[in-house]
Amino acid sequence: MTAEPFNAGEPAVVGGAVTLVEGSTFCLSDHVGDIDHGTAHGLFFRDARVLSRWQLRLDGHVPHPLSVLHHEAFGARFVLRRPPAAGSADSTLLLVRERLVGDGLRETITLDNLGREATVARLDLHVDADFADLFAVKEGRAAHRGADVSAAGSDLLFRDRGDGSRGVAVAATADPVVAPGVLSWRIVVPAGGRWSTEIVVQPSVANRPVQPRFRRGERMESTAPARKIQAWRAASTVVAAGDPVLTGVLRRSESDLGALQIQNQDGRPFVAAGAPWFMTLFGRDSLLTAWMALPLDVGLALGTLQTLAETQGRRVDPTTEEEPGRVLHELRLGPDSTNVLGGSHYYGTVDATPLFVMLLAEAWRWGADEEVVRSLLPAADAALLWVDRHGDRDGDGFVEYRRATDRGLLNQGWKDSFDGVNDADGRVAVPPIALCEVQGYVYAARLARAELAEAFGDPATATAQRERAAKLRAAFADAFWLPDRGWYAVALDGRKAAVDALTSNAAHCLWTGIATDEHAAALVARLAQPDMDTGYGLRTLSSSMGAYNPMSYHNGSVWPHDTAIAVAGLLRYAHVPGAVVLAHRLADGLLDAAATFGGRLPELYCGFSRDDFSPPVPYPTSCSPQAWASAAPLLLVRSVLGLDPHVPRRRLALSPHVPARWGDLALTDLRLGQATVHIRAHGEHAEVDGLPDGWTS
Repeated sequence: MTAEPFNAGEPAVVGGAVTLVEGSTFCLSDHVGDIDHGTAHGLFFRDARVLSRWQLRLDGHVPHPLSVLHHEAFGARFVLRRPPAAGSADSTLLLVRERLVGDGLRETITLDNLGREATVARLDLHVDADFADLFAVKEGRAAHRGADVSAAGSDLLFRDRGDGSRGVAVAATADPVVAPGVLSWRIVVPAGGRWSTEIVVQPSVANRPVQPRFRRGERMESTAPARKIQAWRAASTVVAAGDPVLTGVLRRSESDLGALQIQNQDGRPFVAAGAPWFMTLFGRDSLLTAWMALPLDVGLALGTLQTLAETQGRRVDPTTEEEPGRVLHELRLGPDSTNVLGGSHYYGTVDATPLFVMLLAEAWRWGADEEVVRSLLPAADAALLWVDRHGDRDGDGFVEYRRATDRGLLNQGWKDSFDGVNDADGRVAVPPIALCEVQGYVYAARLARAELAEAFGDPATATAQRERAAKLRAAFADAFWLPDRGWYAVALDGRKAAVDALTSNAAHCLWTGIATDEHAAALVARLAQPDMDTGYGLRTLSSSMGAYNPMSYHNGSVWPHDTAIAVAGLLRYAHVPGAVVLAHRLADGLLDAAATFGGRLPELYCGFSRDDFSPPVPYPTSCSPQAWASAAPLLLVRSVLGLDPHVPRRRLALSPHVPARWGDLALTDLRLGQATVHIRAHGEHAEVDGLPDGWTS
């Protein structure tokens, strides 16, 4: 198979699919529970599709769907019935498929006869595997790699015909008749009786079976995925609000972030970017998600930092865009990773490296173990050295990017689609490109490193980094501010000309604090206009710009994490007129959107105005659950509280601006180092209980 370059195709449409996810395993199916051949459905494990067909037929027909019960991200119950007989509206045979994923799949199929007579039923489960690479499925170009299939007793065995190293075994109870590609049962269910079978799908990698995270016959709530979620919840801060919608959204955030967590070989946690296409470590996504999730657990931030430090660039490799000190963009383990990425590691991102330094200092402020933080200082220094030597290609003080080969990402900020950076007329920017938000990240990273240096007895580094941050802030104001427009240019292009589109990127400059108060005041007024505020969140690109398309990926859509960062930035400048009002409006818009999506914010949705379309229009290839979208409500909570702990200095700062709609906002068992505190806030008032002696608030 010939690999395509990045940005070569849109993701395959999976809108309306039921998604189950646990660590590096996820499953896409329809609402009957079927994985349909020839679609983007499948059971995926370590970036390869290990089931490409999983279709259940009852008496030769597709069962009628009644409901899908989906209480946890890793499990679901598909409630179905036998299609009614001709001339009848009712059916007396109930079929339930209970599915669980976790390093494999387990499905329990149950038939309940609700009638007064015994009934005969035939079940056929059609199974196939293609072992296609995730990239190929994502882009809709998956060709059948071919699998050798054999039947052994009550098991079906599939082996990748390509290199033979991957396989999958399908084993069932209740004595099925097994033939290549199908398991069949002929059943008599007595009146009022029940019949069931349990089917386990076990993948193998490098010719070694992978141990699933469940046991046969084990109740779902007792399985390893359930225990992982229970442990995550037990260790996490409890966040609740008077607004039941917000409380429900926060509960969903906690559950999804737990399901998206993966542990590296040392047991350190990090968050995969999102299902279905990004169930792996992503530098930018994992770092920002860990930042947003700090109110729940600081350990997630440390695990993310340690994992990224281990994969930090060591050499110059144009194929993977690795450079010394550069922080990873993504890690892939699929069969085509070498063809697509040049290897399992790809480094083509411009923002993950400064975000690493920012998160390290922030985790320290939130009470991360000091020895672990100290151990990561060399990685932070290597990151800033990358900023100076490789990030700033022309020595002008700004970090810019340009892909190293024709196979890399054209755009390497968070808007990484091929047309994601353009000017007011819609012309695509010519590289090398210096993004406005990245300069803000570098500014914040330098201040972060300065604070760590000062705390750890290195005043010379602290002074040098603060001086460089101040110099960058002044240069940024001169080069990026557009006084006749009232906003920051989204970027400087290869000629150092301002790329003058109005974008949500500018709001990130509020979040990092690189904006002056004067510029912030003008920017707040501009972001509050209807061309940016949809009523359901902030558009990525103003509707007055030439490239605007509310149905695009990055040119007019709404990304919840992006809007949450804007809210955090606005509340950082709460003293600026209009900032709090706009922050509340954007936050309420996100919550209204979340309610229409069943309490789970997707990766993005279309940027139509609320006056034109309500509820918001889904984006067809949006990931859900997606890490930073799941974490966005936590950033909203932190921002409206003005929650700014500094454990080393024994200080807990609060400056609440809680929206009236939220009612009382409570954080219970917030762990700050060795301290555990409880916060209750309403409007602009807050109370703290449990603060140890010697702390200030």
